[in-house]
Amino acid sequence: MKLNNRKPETSLRGKVVVITGASAGVGRATVREFAKYGTKIGLLARGKEGLNGAQKDAEALGSQALAIPTDVADALQVEEAAQRIEQELGPIDIWVNNAMNSVFSPFKEVTPEEFKRVTEVTYLGQVYGTMAALKRMLPCNQGSIVLVGSALAYRGIPLQSAYCGAKHGIEGFYDSLRAELMHDKSEVKVTMVQLPALNTTQFSWVKSRLPNKARPMGTIFQPEVAAQAIVFAATNDRREVFVGYPTVQTILGNKIAPWFADWVLARNGYKGQQTDEPLPPNRQDNLWEPVPGDHGAHGEFNQQAHNFSWQLWATENRDSLVIGALTAAATWLGISWFRSR
Repeated sequence: MKLNNRKPETSLRGKVVVITGASAGVGRATVREFAKYGTKIGLLARGKEGLNGAQKDAEALGSQALAIPTDVADALQVEEAAQRIEQELGPIDIWVNNAMNSVFSPFKEVTPEEFKRVTEVTYLGQVYGTMAALKRMLPCNQGSIVLVGSALAYRGIPLQSAYCGAKHGIEGFYDSLRAELMHDKSEVKVTMVQLPALNTTQFSWVKSRLPNKARPMGTIFQPEVAAQAIVFAATNDRREVFVGYPTVQTILGNKIAPWFADWVLARNGYKGQQTDEPLPPNRQDNLWEPVPGDHGAHGEFNQQAHNFSWQLWATENRDSLVIGALTAAATWLGISWFRSR
């Protein structure tokens, strides 16, 4: 469903965009969304087949794309990828930090190596990406960096302690960085997009010790909704962009009554993150190495996923809605005044 009063981001044509985690899920959908506007896109991820698929998607939509196999947990690989992108595509205008990893498991069963790996990919991957982006944007005093967060950056849930901890870390890092850029009066923009539960491929390949297959918890949205929010965040000066009413409800609810969220998640958090289908034995996961193949953007929950968010639409069209409300109020006051005479 499309209901958007915004003009197409024509200013994006020819801009150089870097997207981490570009091979699948939200990253793959974001590649397609940016490609609609004629951008030049640097694609970073580990899986070569998924990267090649993302490159074909971008080129089919009329954009130039450069696929570079990269593990974002390695700062040197990220820096070398940024150098190559600038050499082949031009100066970087937008950097989207999206790559993530997770382990579905009670904390007591997670190994130190697994926890470290999730933290390095999900948290430090965004730090390293931001370092590479700022190294190029600050001298030019322009550019936009998008940190992809989650409702779980504000409210942790059971069975994903490493991922939730990493997303909380990104939120703190973002607050610090934004204040520093404001202090320096920099024109480089940094923003954060807080995502809801999404129908992505991660649930098919995330490392899991659960008895049944993992699933998104709560109301599910398609990754294209997230991609639309990321493009909006990259092209508009907003501190944060929340995606979906469930995200807003989670964040506000935890601020108002965290004890109640504790109780609800203790009661429903385990079952709510699993399907009724047993986890297949010898299932591959992508914690240490990418799962072979091109897996696209969508996961296994298309029938349950929403293609549209009214809350995001209202966020994107906030100015028009405010003007409309003020106009309606002024009209009502004028009519009331006229009738009272």
